[in-house]
Amino acid sequence: METPREKLVAPSGEPPLPILYQDEHCVVINKPSGLLVHKSPIDRHETRFAMKILRDQLGQWVYPIHRLDKPTSGALLFGLSADVARQLGESQEQRHWQKRYLTIVRGWAPESGCIDHPLKEKLDKIADKHTNQNKPAQSAVTHYRRLASAELPISVDRFPTTRYSFIRCQPVTGRKHQIRRHMKHIGYPIIGDAKHGKGIHNRGFRDYFLTVETCQNTACESPYRSVEEGRLMLHAHQLTFCHPYTSAEITVTAPLDHYFQTVVEHLFPGAL
Repeated sequence: METPREKLVAPSGEPPLPILYQDEHCVVINKPSGLLVHKSPIDRHETRFAMKILRDQLGQWVYPIHRLDKPTSGALLFGLSADVARQLGESQEQRHWQKRYLTIVRGWAPESGCIDHPLKEKLDKIADKHTNQNKPAQSAVTHYRRLASAELPISVDRFPTTRYSFIRCQPVTGRKHQIRRHMKHIGYPIIGDAKHGKGIHNRGFRDYFLTVETCQNTACESPYRSVEEGRLMLHAHQLTFCHPYTSAEITVTAPLDHYFQTVVEHLFPGAL
């Protein structure tokens, strides 16, 4: 039973989420970095969620079809009814979707490649306590292409400079933290990844761009994270899905936030 529209009041002071596509059946937003999709037992202290903000913003219930990690930004699809959500979920499981991500990684990655490396689901002691702990590794495939490379005077460990690559990734499967784990697996971890990267590199990158004048005012433009946290440099740039009612192929592109875009323009001129 749906709550009457007038009871769904947007919380005061909460910035509206950017809507990239909307019709009577579904909506795609550009999720900011640092915002959870929905409640999670891992982040019990969090009170703001994309699902709730969008529900209040539209004045109706919304149903998340997939998820993006909290620190990942970009295109996120919601159904506007349970039936639409079911159909879109089935379409995703049948791999009728295409997702493209933009990311900055450490090192000069190969020009292109396919990472075919099974991933064992990493379970959380709290959130996944009722899940089978002995699941075998699942197939996981990610295609990637290097768009640009660069070197900065950031001294880490024994090296006077640090190399970076601007990468486009296209996951074929959708395992948890797939792109983050795959890029680490081949030796090019994503910048800002506190879980799968290296803290000294993440801090060096963050601190360098805090000194770049064009980036200073955008380092914490998101109200959902602090400057100290840094920014996971991973963005769900493009989402293609089959519309559940018209069967039309819909492609939605999510612009980079100002900080990510400014970093790319400074580090990889002409790459966008």
